[in-house]
This record gives sequence, structure tokens and C-alpha cells, in this order.
Amino acid sequence: MRSVPRELLLHMTSDSVLSLQLTSRELWRFLPVGYLLTIAVETPILFIGLSTQHTWKRKLLAGVWLTACTYPIVVLVLPMVFSNYSRAAYLLIAETFAPVAECVLFWLAFGSRSEMRGSMWRDFGAIVLANLASFGVGELLNRWEWFGMF
Repeated sequence: MRSVPRELLLHMTSDSVLSLQLTSRELWRFLPVGYLLTIAVETPILFIGLSTQHTWKRKLLAGVWLTACTYPIVVLVLPMVFSNYSRAAYLLIAETFAPVAECVLFWLAFGSRSEMRGSMWRDFGAIVLANLASFGVGELLNRWEWFGMF
């Protein structure tokens, strides 16, 4: 769900360059819906996937907080920046930015240099997997045109 729905936001022109369709107001309207769907997908994965050294409260916090930090950039900022580029370029940057930024934020909040062993790498893997899952669900919903109802 990290990807902005192409039916709402972007359409392909004949020269394969993305053309901005929505105003910033419409992007803001989509933001809470996409955010809630994203945390609905990512939080259970983080709850199960994050290492056992983290409490259940921290795992739930990570599901809500990490997405809150990156989702607005993915949905509001990057579509504007990449409005004249291909959808593939936007997705490459957005879907790389989100998990990398979330791993850094998680490590800064809960990690230490001494923890850069198995448990922290497991945490990073869970964060990446959660992001891949939400991206996949978002792309499926996009393909089925579910985002067109908003």
C-alpha cells in the first residue's frame, strides 16, 4: 500500500512519463486511508517478525510509528518529485526509501552498536518483509481498482 494508486494519482502518457492527476488536497484525502491499510498489513508482520527481545508494546508501536514517519513522504512528497518520471522510477525510489528509512529509525530508537548481530538483522528483515507485503497488497488493490472508490 505504499505505492500511490495509479488510478487516483498517476496515469501513463504516450511517452511513458507519469503525469500528475491529483491535487495535493486529494493526496491528503487518500493519506489516512492508505496509512490505515498499510499499518493493518505491516503491524502483524512486525509483531511476529521482530526479535523476542522487543516487548509486544514496542512491536505494536513499531507498526504504527515507523509507517507514520515514512508514509507521508511516500504518498505526499515523492509523487510530486517524480511526477515527470516513469512509475517504475517512482516505485524504485519510494519502495527503497521506506524500508531503509524505517530500519534506520528502528535502530536509532531501539538498537545499539553491540546489538548489530542476529537480533537486529532479524528486525531489519521483518521491517523489509512488512514493507514488501504492504507494497504487494497495495499493488493488488490497485490492479483490482479498489482505490477508485475514494
